[in-house]
Amino acid sequence: MPNLEKALVYKSNSLVEASYRLSVTEQRIILACISQIRRDEAVTDEVMYSVSAKDIAALSETDEKTAYRDLREAALRLMSRKVRIEREANSNVQRKEVLVCVWVQSIKYVESEGRVCLRFNKDMLPYLSALSQQFTKYRLKAVARMSSAYAIRLYELLAQWREKGKREVELDWLRGALEISDKYPAIKDLKKWVIEPAVAQINQYSDLKVSYGQRKTGRNVTHLQFVFSPKQPKPEPKPRQARTPGAGAPLSREYIEKHAQPGESWEDARRRLSQRKPRPE
Repeated sequence: MPNLEKALVYKSNSLVEASYRLSVTEQRIILACISQIRRDEAVTDEVMYSVSAKDIAALSETDEKTAYRDLREAALRLMSRKVRIEREANSNVQRKEVLVCVWVQSIKYVESEGRVCLRFNKDMLPYLSALSQQFTKYRLKAVARMSSAYAIRLYELLAQWREKGKREVELDWLRGALEISDKYPAIKDLKKWVIEPAVAQINQYSDLKVSYGQRKTGRNVTHLQFVFSPKQPKPEPKPRQARTPGAGAPLSREYIEKHAQPGESWEDARRRLSQRKPRPE
């Protein structure tokens, strides 16, 4: 099992923009397995990838018992999860026929190890491996602690445009990509239950700092506009330097013993050091 702390996720942009809905745990399983795909060799649908509840608990900083329960339930659901892809891998060209397929061809849950093992569907492989162009790359750790499935998806859509630092998306398209359908018909509800929690978690957990606005066509809000940039690393705290006590300041025994001259008594050292002029700040 590779080190998930440093793992990278590679996805074709066509898959990033595809329509699908996965729970947070299902996404953690899929993304952890995607991060294990070798970049230096051809991948077939015979390769099996695995991830344990212990791995996910450590990466997402969640309770291990909860991770075991969620992993088992997610494994059962993953076999029926579908994805709708409208563009060919490594291309901006629309497919002649929309591809609808399942993520995995087989999956098993090893109860004794709390581990999921899966094989990706053959139709999915072009969107996950041998990606030479039109792909999105990010660190698995950037989304691992998110508890909103929408936050993970939105982060990917922004990471896809990382170099631009801004992205405008049509509301109807976004609803379709997230498979929200008519769940939040009012823009205020969509923002309250989907967009704002997602933006908050991206700002809290990921490597991006994001804000958003909206654009109207006529009287209706039709687009969301996101502006984002890499977070600046926190500066290392400067080491505190010990200050030399000024004249009249009480001196500690440790300070006196450290600065006493050879053969000088403790009392003589205290008297000499106490008479020092304060050093300028």
